[in-house]
Amino acid sequence: MQLLRRLLLPVDALIDRIGMYRLVLYYLRFLVAAAAVLSFFHVLHYNALEIVASAVGLVAVCWGANWVFGRWFNAPTNHESATITALILTLIITPDLTPVNVLFMIAAGGLAMASKYVLAVGRKHVFNPAAIAVVLTAIGPQQAASWWVGTAAMLPFVLVGGLAVVRKIRRGRMVCTFFAAAALATVVYALFGGSDVLGSLRSLALTSSLFFLGFVMLTEPLTTPPTAHTRAWYAILVGVLLPPQVHLFGWYSTPELALVAGNIFAYVVSPKVKLFLTVRSKEPITPDSADFVFMPERPLHYKPGQYMEWTLPDEHSDNRGNRRYFTLASSPTEPELRIGVKFYERSSSYKAALLSIDSQTPVVAAQLAGDFTLPDDPAQKLVFIAGGIGVTPFRSMAKYLIDKQEHRTVTLLYSVHTPDDIAYREVFEEARRTAGLDTTYVLTGSNGASQSALPHSHHGRITAQLIQQTVPDYLERTFYLSGTHGMVTAMQQTLHELGVARSQIKTDFFSGYA
Repeated sequence: MQLLRRLLLPVDALIDRIGMYRLVLYYLRFLVAAAAVLSFFHVLHYNALEIVASAVGLVAVCWGANWVFGRWFNAPTNHESATITALILTLIITPDLTPVNVLFMIAAGGLAMASKYVLAVGRKHVFNPAAIAVVLTAIGPQQAASWWVGTAAMLPFVLVGGLAVVRKIRRGRMVCTFFAAAALATVVYALFGGSDVLGSLRSLALTSSLFFLGFVMLTEPLTTPPTAHTRAWYAILVGVLLPPQVHLFGWYSTPELALVAGNIFAYVVSPKVKLFLTVRSKEPITPDSADFVFMPERPLHYKPGQYMEWTLPDEHSDNRGNRRYFTLASSPTEPELRIGVKFYERSSSYKAALLSIDSQTPVVAAQLAGDFTLPDDPAQKLVFIAGGIGVTPFRSMAKYLIDKQEHRTVTLLYSVHTPDDIAYREVFEEARRTAGLDTTYVLTGSNGASQSALPHSHHGRITAQLIQQTVPDYLERTFYLSGTHGMVTAMQQTLHELGVARSQIKTDFFSGYA
């Protein structure tokens, strides 16, 4: 396990510098380019120029349709999202430039963009745009997607990029559950249908939509359930419906139908949230961090510790894109929404744009999700371990306990460089007095004098010895870890060495700073 972690360090370092959506965009471009090269050398039985022309044409259609519907519905548009949908359609619709197929592509691109606005409830789209587009074209003009990306020749390229995407978004368990469900369903259908089991599994792995669907479309954030438990059932449902032997209500299953069924399930179990916000205030919380405070048009119901996706109207974003996930630092008991953000000398274009927003800048907050929340049992003893701005979910939880007048047994170990870097100290100190939160500020860069001037502080790092010293009953507690990937990974290893069970550790880390 240690060897695997070391081997993955350079991979994590690379993908952490790229935003999630931008990584998917690069991956899809890579697949289209690989397909064109393979076709040029006659490894794939398509025309390389037609593949490129299909991609360019679909991008143009999706951009144009997205702009039109955005203007019609007075909603912000996102060219990156439209491009991703266009490239997905490129890889699942046969690259054939006959008049009928060109019309099919135009219809699919237009329907995909329309679905984001028309088939939306509470301003949140329900279906994966590419999937619902090819479902509708199959029902109407009866033009079906071929999923030509699912071939043995393309498989190595699909796997390499897909694994990087899944690593980035930390959805490995959901994707593996989907693969297992699809494989098991294939075996069952083959046995009952008298087919060759090994042959059916070979076809599933080598010549089906399995991996592309799982890596790219199953994981689309806006149509994925919000918690690990519901994501598991979502993956199982799509996996069971994937094999073509499935026959329901006169319809044989297709990958797009399986995913659309999963989207319906995801919508039913997900919060229906998409907010258009403007910033009310920017409040410094440390020398290099600030809270951005928004007043929603209606109350938002969420659990302390959950996160949302925040989109800025930044048309000139760098390779991290114009969307980020931020944990809500506010409590559900507060009327406003707040996020805590740390800035660097060489911050990303997103954070530069965030710094410049004012009360006229439209900001979209969507995709409320997350399992990093307080346990239902108030008697369960907890330890919070935070690094830097990773303390935001604990601010939300502490404020919630204060406002609800709820007392819990909680120890917070908060690692910062100096006392000036402590965020939300007044909230944690109030929680110490009223809610049972025992906070120790772990100062990694201060000297002994500054340490002694700060009550409840420790000079050094969060080590096994410090955990044993501050939390003698640590084996009875559930640990919540929040911070950078490196910090969270190190703390997990420390806790494992102390004998803390994996089931007693919950993590919430940032996939990369910018």
